[in-house]
Amino acid sequence: MGAESLPRTRLISGGCVLVLLLLVALAGLSCGNAGPFSLNVIPQSLKGESIPGQRCVFLVTIAEEKASKSDEAVSLSVGLSTPEAEVAVVPSEIVQGQVAEVTVIPTPASVGETIEVAVRGTRDGLTDEKSLTFTVAEGEDDRSEYAAELRDRFTSWLAANQPDLGITPGTEWVGTMVSPVWLVVSYYLFFSEEWEMHIEWHIMIAPDDWAKMDLRRRFTETKPSSAFEISSVSQGGQPHWIAPPEEIWR
Repeated sequence: MGAESLPRTRLISGGCVLVLLLLVALAGLSCGNAGPFSLNVIPQSLKGESIPGQRCVFLVTIAEEKASKSDEAVSLSVGLSTPEAEVAVVPSEIVQGQVAEVTVIPTPASVGETIEVAVRGTRDGLTDEKSLTFTVAEGEDDRSEYAAELRDRFTSWLAANQPDLGITPGTEWVGTMVSPVWLVVSYYLFFSEEWEMHIEWHIMIAPDDWAKMDLRRRFTETKPSSAFEISSVSQGGQPHWIAPPEEIWR
């Protein structure tokens, strides 16, 4: 009788070991889903200086460092080297495939300073941080009125010819100067709830007074997905499609 019970005892013990091993493996997979990650900030520098009141917008994404994706979000925070600037990050948590926007707005008191921006991501006790710097020069936005005129020409055309984008003359935008010290070509950014619109125009006479516009879908794209051009603004040309640039303009 005792001899017959011995194999059964060994079988049950072996089964317990197998279950324990499975539990350990599953626990390892669970931890792996929330493993190390890395931050990516776009761009790493501005094209030139900024001015007070400018919305300096940087894009933030994450990349999982293990093969399995995690459904746990990374919390984002931003530190500045000076109190003479405003900062916001939207959204404050992202997963892989989402895009956050860090907006830094220098104040007049920051003129002449170099602002260091530290973007930090945290998840389950793990942290990654990226830093960038830009300088603030004296200046003011003197391009908003003309930039809005160009924007309205593009949006009217888009409403009639690209209705799938959902952009109409009634779309609300927030604008900001960008690359304020650049010459010959001027640049401006507009933000709606869904889109970032970048406009640039050539400060020349016809037929070289072109204007270009590109669009990036906010919170999901890191570069423009469509672009259009007016060959000559003064000659009344209509927008036409062009290849979008490979990176955002900052």
